[in-house]
Amino acid sequence: MNEIDLSVVIPTYNEEKRIELSLRKIRDFFSSQQLKYEVIISDDGSTDSTRKIARKNQDGWSELVLLKNSHKGKAPAIISGINNARGEYVLVSDIDLSVPIDEASKMMVWLKEQGYDAAIASREGSGAKRINEPYIRHFMGRIFNLIVQILILPGINDTQCGFKMFKSKAAREIFKKTKLYSPDDPDIKGARLSGFDVELLYVARKLGYKIKEVPVTWTYGDNSKVHSMRDSYYNTRDVIKVRLNSLKGVYK
Repeated sequence: MNEIDLSVVIPTYNEEKRIELSLRKIRDFFSSQQLKYEVIISDDGSTDSTRKIARKNQDGWSELVLLKNSHKGKAPAIISGINNARGEYVLVSDIDLSVPIDEASKMMVWLKEQGYDAAIASREGSGAKRINEPYIRHFMGRIFNLIVQILILPGINDTQCGFKMFKSKAAREIFKKTKLYSPDDPDIKGARLSGFDVELLYVARKLGYKIKEVPVTWTYGDNSKVHSMRDSYYNTRDVIKVRLNSLKGVYK
C-alpha cells in the first residue's frame, strides 16, 4: 500500500516569473486536505531561476521534490516525474495552474469512487468554462480535436488540457508503452509542446483503461508558452505518427 496518496507532477521550463505564486497556491490547497501528498517539480533544464526558487521553497516543505532534467521538452519531463512518483494517484498539472489545483478533488472522486483509471480535465461540454482565451486559439484547438477524433480518439473532446490524473499503476503501464518521447531523447532548443497527450490517451484506451472527461474552469494566461502555429504543426505531426504506429501494431 502506498504511503503517499497523491503525487503532483509539474513540468517546468524557465518559470521564474510564476513558480513562486503557484507553489504557494498548491501548498495552501494541500494544507486544508486530509491527504498524504508530494509535489514533484520536474524541471526541463531551465536556464533562469526556476530551480533556485524551487529549492528555496523546499525549506520547511518536505513534500516538495525537485527533479533536474536536461532540456528535452515537456513530455520527457513529465515521464521523468511519473517514473519518480510514489503516490497511489498521480496528477499532472501545468505550473501556471490554468486549471486551479482545487479541481484535483473533483478528479479524484472519479478514480476513487467511480472506478475510472484516468480522469482528464476538459474545457468542453456542460459545466466547463474557458476564461480569456483568444478566439483564434480556441478555433484552432477545435480543428485539432476534430482531426484527433477522426484519426485515433473518437469521443474524447479535449486531449490537450494539461491537467490529468491517473491511478499510479495505470500511469506507469501507460507511460511505459508510449513511443514518441523519452527521457533519453536528445536535448532541444527553446520551449516545445507536442501531441504527447494524444499518444498517452490512445495507449490508455488501447490497454482498456477507463477514461473520464471532467469539465473544469480553465483560464488562458498571457504568458502562456503556447504558440498556435508552431504547436499546431508539432501536434498534428504527432497525431499522424500515432496513427501510423497504430497501423503498424507498435502499441501491442
